[in-house]
Amino acid sequence: MGLDPRMDKEGEIPKYLIEQYTDPNKIILEFNKTLIENTHDLIPVVKPQIAFYEKYDALDALKETINFAHKNDLLVILDSKRNDIGTTSKAYADATFKIYKADACTLNPYLGFDSIQPYIEHYKEKGLFILVKTSNPSSNELQNLFSVRIDNISNAQIEIEKERVKLVRNYIHIAKLIVEWSKNLYSFSNYNNLGAVVGATFPQELKSVRDIIKNSFILIPGYGAQGAQAEDIKYGFHKDGLGGIVNSSRAIIYSYVNKKQFHSVKFGEAARDEIIKMNKEINKEIGL
Repeated sequence: MGLDPRMDKEGEIPKYLIEQYTDPNKIILEFNKTLIENTHDLIPVVKPQIAFYEKYDALDALKETINFAHKNDLLVILDSKRNDIGTTSKAYADATFKIYKADACTLNPYLGFDSIQPYIEHYKEKGLFILVKTSNPSSNELQNLFSVRIDNISNAQIEIEKERVKLVRNYIHIAKLIVEWSKNLYSFSNYNNLGAVVGATFPQELKSVRDIIKNSFILIPGYGAQGAQAEDIKYGFHKDGLGGIVNSSRAIIYSYVNKKQFHSVKFGEAARDEIIKMNKEINKEIGL
């Protein structure tokens, strides 16, 4: 369940909560706690997107949400996508795992291994999810481009030795790098801590990445409000039904808006009802 609090328009965080508390930290924390209390037995993970907490100056709510999730036996993926190199990357890692106390985070690999290394070196026991193929439509502008790899060939030889020029889409290249970067990482039950993010809105790309990444979890956003359905996420799982973490945010936490049987004060119960429905759809699709 993605925890992305919004208070900008009707049909997001219920109005009665906004009117009850003046402090955004209290509004958001109460909203998140109610959601967790109603759903924690149905899900393994929550994924707060840090931007929504920064926007409302509600980082205290983020910390308390993570703490409350842990008390309810949930793992927390902090969706921050932050990265840099050297000491700056280490500082981001420290904030993620020491200040916010998340169990995992999302990372942008655009800067290469230099940006990932501080996370791996200092937080081997934490989960790291590398952006491979994101769920937004314009991700094709970069992630689906072909990269040209030329090994041991001078410029003068390129035209002559075309058979040695390899073309691979960028997202495939990143998937292969994840395999390389994870070779010496701690693993448990055949899975290591370096995972991938692949949007459910691109099922064929999801299949291609799963074929490459055998021993990593795949975080699969885009289910629900972004349009992906159960049949779109099946390729992210292994045959035993493991290996995929399907994320849905708006379709769960604001589901009370479209479920007329639930008043806004019952938004937690509406979220539970939606998760039960999604779980049934997903389990049926992957054969569980």
